[in-house]
Amino acid sequence: MLPIPAEELNGSGTLGPYWTFYRAVVAEQLTRWLPTQPSVVLDLSGGRGRWSGQAARAGHRVIELLDFRRTTSLSLSPSAPDPQARLRDAGRVRHVRADDLAFLPDESVDAVVAEERAMSIELMAESAMSDVFRVLRPGGRALICVDSLVLGMAILAEQEQWQHLRQTGEVMLVPWPDGSITRCFSSAQLRELLTGAGLEVEWVRPRTVLSPSTVDHVLGSDARSLAWLVRTELDAHPDDDDTVGIHLVASVRKS
Repeated sequence: MLPIPAEELNGSGTLGPYWTFYRAVVAEQLTRWLPTQPSVVLDLSGGRGRWSGQAARAGHRVIELLDFRRTTSLSLSPSAPDPQARLRDAGRVRHVRADDLAFLPDESVDAVVAEERAMSIELMAESAMSDVFRVLRPGGRALICVDSLVLGMAILAEQEQWQHLRQTGEVMLVPWPDGSITRCFSSAQLRELLTGAGLEVEWVRPRTVLSPSTVDHVLGSDARSLAWLVRTELDAHPDDDDTVGIHLVASVRKS
């Protein structure tokens, strides 16, 4: 997928159809991934309510952390969830404001969702993933989304930081357009982060491989094709491909 210009990452550009498609991909991936039985789900995605609400409507009890050592509230998938939907979900969603997971006992949740670049914004991701391992019950799973090296290199190229583009074998910390810092990962680095916390990696893949131009063309031809585009994306299974996609997403399990 071609790099997306920095102004588009803030939601201020012209890629509205692409972000509609992107959110639909995340929603369908989460639907497929969530436990089939009612469970306790911890949402570390930053307090925006979109994914915790989806889990609640699927019958799960959700703990939504409103401040997981975050340095920015910038979302790569612009537009906030419907406030009325959040009210409807409130009975199953418990909101907690905290800097870490010390308030949770060991092995107290069945699943962890860390969308919205949570582990890229959290620069001490190793410590955060150790916390995730601690609170997961045996057999519990986590869904983790991070910024990719493709995105980091695209942003550095836009900033003409050519000297940093040769350092792709190291941890890549990239100045974000809003002045914050994001940590970008290769698939190997993401696997190392997750296995280093003691978790078993089920799969790592780009979140999306279809380009914004392809999505725009297909949706422009027939707006009803969104569901088909989403199925095409999720059935592609381009595991461990570092050459496409602004995000990587991983599913892990605690033995």
